[in-house]
Amino acid sequence: MAAQGNTKVIYAALLANGAIAVTKFIASAITGSSAMFAEGVHSVVDTGNQFLLLFGLRRSKRPASPEHPFGHGKDLYFYAFLVAIMIFGAGAGFAGYEGIHKLLSPGEVEPSWINYAVLAIAFVFEAYAWSMALKGFQRARQGRGIIETVHRSKDPTLFTVLFEDTAAMLGLIIAFVGVLATQLTGNPMWDAVATLFIAAVLATTAVFLAIETKGLLLGESADPRVVGKLRATIAADPAVIAVGDVLTMHLGPNEILATISADFDDKLTSEEVEEATARLRKTVSSAYPDVTRLYIEARALKPDAAAV
Repeated sequence: MAAQGNTKVIYAALLANGAIAVTKFIASAITGSSAMFAEGVHSVVDTGNQFLLLFGLRRSKRPASPEHPFGHGKDLYFYAFLVAIMIFGAGAGFAGYEGIHKLLSPGEVEPSWINYAVLAIAFVFEAYAWSMALKGFQRARQGRGIIETVHRSKDPTLFTVLFEDTAAMLGLIIAFVGVLATQLTGNPMWDAVATLFIAAVLATTAVFLAIETKGLLLGESADPRVVGKLRATIAADPAVIAVGDVLTMHLGPNEILATISADFDDKLTSEEVEEATARLRKTVSSAYPDVTRLYIEARALKPDAAAV
């Protein structure tokens, strides 16, 4: 259900950004506003990013293969990292170039109600997409702070779309201030300055997303609360006298690899240890369906018992 909900959020952002990009470019062409043009490029980049996330989601669902025995869940992390690169390069990079160009060679910006109309319409669409992304993010918070939730989240679509939409809304506000200041003062410099501020917002967003998605690509452990519950579940089995290392890694948003070392009662035979490990796998699989790969290393056994 979580994946389906996030897909709906991505589609909502995709449709909103696509429609908004067209109107922004029209407004920029009529008025000559570089801030509006930068916002148009921003919307195009965001639209492409939604396609990247949807493509990553689709590829991540492919089954395991001999070349990829643990599946393709990390494909989503790779494409989420590409989104950060796109925001920084195509979004912030182009906006920065446009802002500097207009600052050095200012052109006339025709004051027009078209800019304000487009900004108002865009803000309504962005606010709708942002509210959907925020609802999904709030459901995942579970009492945690915003930064902690982002850091603990293993689903990049959860925070990528939210931060994209937040950056888009900030960009619209900055563009509005730039257009208004240009109209009030008659100085096109303010439009160029607004474009540079938009570039700064996009660059900051891109760096933040890149840092978070890089961690997922490298392999992050499961939430400490999940690790604690896994340890408690293994320790509760009557055949286990102690639990050693509980090592986990996310192979995808809902795919966890877990390797657990456990000390079994040395009175047990190897057959009984095998029965206990099979029982533990069944218990963990039932209680934690996200643990798709579970390996239990048995220790402190009789000489006739082997690790399983």
